[in-house]
Amino acid sequence: MAKMKIKKGDLVQVISGRKQDKGGDRGKQGKVIEVYPETQRVLVEGINRITKHTRASQRGAGGIVQVEAPIHVSNVMIVDPETKKPTRIRTRVETVERNGKTKTQRVRVSVRSGKDL
Repeated sequence: MAKMKIKKGDLVQVISGRKQDKGGDRGKQGKVIEVYPETQRVLVEGINRITKHTRASQRGAGGIVQVEAPIHVSNVMIVDPETKKPTRIRTRVETVERNGKTKTQRVRVSVRSGKDL
């Protein structure tokens, strides 16, 4: 199981699939709701919406519901906070001193602008 560079709460952009004018999601941006590292997929708000038919249960009424489906992590890129365009991620190792102890800490950095994520 590989470690994923995308975390919950990140703003990502879809970089593959059908164009928006043809009914696809390419170019759309959304916030990551959930991450599934075992299948290398992410659930993105407003992206890859599918129609699901649900049965009426004790919790609520049934019917046809639009929900997000997971999308593969290779099809999305993190959005740079400065330029609002997709970027690759690099990690920078810093040494931080807290309570007299020095610790090494990894920080995610945008390749495009060099800003911390």
